Amino acid sequence: MPDRNTSPLPAPDPARAVVVIPTFNERDNIPKIVRELFSLYPAIHVLVVDDHSPDGTAAVVRDLRTEWPNLQLLERMKDPGFAPSYRDGFRLMLAEPWCEAVITMDADFSHDPAEIRHMLEKLSTCDVVIGSRYAPGGNVENWTLWRRMLSRAANRYVHWVLGLSVRDATSGFVCMQRDALRKVSFAGSVSEGYAFLVELKYLLHRTGSVIREHPITFRERREGQSKMSAGKVREAVWMPWRVRRQAASISESCESARAPAGSR
Repeated sequence: MPDRNTSPLPAPDPARAVVVIPTFNERDNIPKIVRELFSLYPAIHVLVVDDHSPDGTAAVVRDLRTEWPNLQLLERMKDPGFAPSYRDGFRLMLAEPWCEAVITMDADFSHDPAEIRHMLEKLSTCDVVIGSRYAPGGNVENWTLWRRMLSRAANRYVHWVLGLSVRDATSGFVCMQRDALRKVSFAGSVSEGYAFLVELKYLLHRTGSVIREHPITFRERREGQSKMSAGKVREAVWMPWRVRRQAASISESCESARAPAGSR
């Protein structure tokens, strides 16, 4: 992998980028975010990964595809969950030879689609760009003081457990070079819920990706209900330790496989 600090590469063309959006009961939000994305980036690709939403989100996306041919739908009928949705979406897009960059974002306008342009530009000097609430210039709107404190504490906790030196490890707004994402093996991925956002960054870090942060303003969802629950909070507490143990186990297995037969 070239040194992106001294050897900048061309920024990925939006026509060769795909925005992966996982959905569950987002029929009100999805038409708005799709229209916004294609109005800003007419040639971009959008993949909606719907987790068998009972509100008919998938049907709405199918109707939208008649207007935008670069809109794709992946309907998941089994193995529900936030993390499996992203893993399936990544596999599908990495199989496309035209894909040069993969972007993750929410359907509810918490992430401003206008920032994608700037994040793609920053990919010319790195492998991963995180839309960061806590980088200098970043901000959060419409959050209580308690939620701000909880989010900050979660990021400090992740840094302590995993040694992941990014300010916003829990961000769901991420732009990745195709080659960086291809190096990540999801075979040993252990997350199911929103903790996958932390695990993904940790796995990218472990493969040597150069990661930078781009300041964003995070806005509370416009419509619908938050998917956060007590169970997801509990997962976020213990998952970094499980991720760390899994990574250590894989490293030990690889070292054992590389060791000469006589030394085992």
